[in-house]
Amino acid sequence: FCIRSKMKSEKGTKKITEKMTFSEIVEAFPDAVEFLFKKGFHCLGCPMAAMETIGEGTLAHGENPKKLIEELNKFIEKKNKK
Repeated sequence: FCIRSKMKSEKGTKKITEKMTFSEIVEAFPDAVEFLFKKGFHCLGCPMAAMETIGEGTLAHGENPKKLIEELNKFIEKKNKK
């Protein structure tokens, strides 16, 4: 099973989706760690990060998954332009 299979392509760029686990995101997008820590997701190294999707984790933290993922994708896109 490949991480890339959970990413969708939009205009040739990879995007984070609600079904990706935190571990998959960190592996594919190391810059995401900075964003997630600032948002209060300090559990990226815990065993649940390997199984929990960002959609599930965002809801558990009382956040809107679609909004957070949109912000995260914009953050990563901006980082990649530098």
